[in-house]
Amino acid sequence: MAPLSRLLLAVALLHAAAAAASDGGRRQARYDRVFCFGDSLTDTGNSLHLSPVGGGPASRPPYGETFFRRPTGRASDGRLVVDFIVEALGVPHPTPYLAGKAAADFRRGVNFAVGGATALDQNFFEGRGLSTFVPVSLDNQTRWFKNVLQLLGSAEEQRRITSTSLFLVGEIGVNDYFVAALGRNRTAGDVKSFVPRIVAAVRSVVTDVIAAGARTVVVPGMIPLGCEPELLARYKGAGGYGRDSAGCLARLNYLAELHNRELRRMLTGLRRAHPGTSIVYADLYRAVTDLVVSPANYGFGSGGRTLAACCGGGGGAYNFDEDAFCGAPGTAACADPSEYVSWDGVHFTEAANRRVACAAVLEGSRGHGGGDAPQALSDSWATTEAWRRRIGCVV
Repeated sequence: MAPLSRLLLAVALLHAAAAAASDGGRRQARYDRVFCFGDSLTDTGNSLHLSPVGGGPASRPPYGETFFRRPTGRASDGRLVVDFIVEALGVPHPTPYLAGKAAADFRRGVNFAVGGATALDQNFFEGRGLSTFVPVSLDNQTRWFKNVLQLLGSAEEQRRITSTSLFLVGEIGVNDYFVAALGRNRTAGDVKSFVPRIVAAVRSVVTDVIAAGARTVVVPGMIPLGCEPELLARYKGAGGYGRDSAGCLARLNYLAELHNRELRRMLTGLRRAHPGTSIVYADLYRAVTDLVVSPANYGFGSGGRTLAACCGGGGGAYNFDEDAFCGAPGTAACADPSEYVSWDGVHFTEAANRRVACAAVLEGSRGHGGGDAPQALSDSWATTEAWRRRIGCVV
C-alpha cells in the first residue's frame, strides 16, 4: 500500500482528535478549511500572480489538460495532492494567497505555496554563491499567513478559524536541494549540510501555526529526489551519485531519507512540546517509490515510463531536456498521462497525485499524538469509504 497515502488517512483521525481535545470526544470534529504552505507540488495558482515569473510553464498548455482543460498554475496535467485532500474532506479549495483581495477571499482557506519556493531564504543561498528559482521562501509564506490572520478579525475569531482548519506544511525543501545539487562544484556532502537548516525552517512554520491556534498540522516528508527525471537526465552517467535497483540516483535518495529522518525526529519533539495539537508526518517518499518500483500494482505503465516524463522534448530514457521543458515550442505531452508517474520531469501527473491521496486515505499517517506509530484518519470505516469514493480511489 502506498504510504504517500498516509496524508489523507492522517487527516481523518485528526478530525476525531480535534473533537476529543475540544469537548472530551463527545462528537467527531470536522475541518472547515485548509491552509497550506509549500512549493510547486502544492501551488494551485500563486505562480500566476508572481512577477517576474509570469506564471512559468504551468501557465501554458498542456498543463491542466486532464481535469481543468486549461492551465491553472498547477504544475501537473490536472489535480494536485492537496486538491484530492480537500475534495475528500468536502471542504472548499483554498484561495491562492496572491489571488485574494479581502477577508472574504481567505475565510474558506488559503494556499501560500509558490512554485519554485524554498524553505530557506535568499540570503542563505546568495551567501553560498547560489541563485534561487523565485524570491519566495517559507519566511515569505509565514508573513503572508500572519497578514491573513489580521484580516480575519479579532484574536478570538482568528483562533476559532485556525482551530477548525487543517494545516498542511509542505512538502518543502525540494527546490533547496535542487539549487544545491545543480550548483557548480557542489558535492553530495555540501548538499547534505542543508538538511538541518531546512528542517529547522519547517519547524519554525509548524511552531507559528500552532501558536496561532492550529489543532491539526500535517507535515509531508521529502520525495525520492533520485527518481526525478530532471536529475536522472542531468546525471545520466551517475555523476558520483550511484544507482539503486530501481534505476534512481542512490545518493540523492539517501539525502531524501536523511531529510525525512531528521524531520520525523523534529516532529517528535514538537509533539512532546504541544500535546494538545495533532502533528502528523506524511510519508511521501515511500508512496512515490512504491509507484516507481511497482507501477503495475497501481495502474501505471511499465517499460521505463515510471522514470520518464510524460511531457517534454528530451526523448531518451527520461524524456527530459531543460531547454525543451514541457509547454515550450516543440514539446508535447504523451497520449495518456495516466500511464506515467512524472508529468514534466519534476512534477507528478494527476494519476500519481490521486494514488498518493488514495494511499493516504487507506493507510493513515504516522505520528498522531505522542508516539510515532501508524494512525488511521477516521475511526469509522464508513467515513473512510466515503472519502475514498469522493476522490475516485480504486482498491
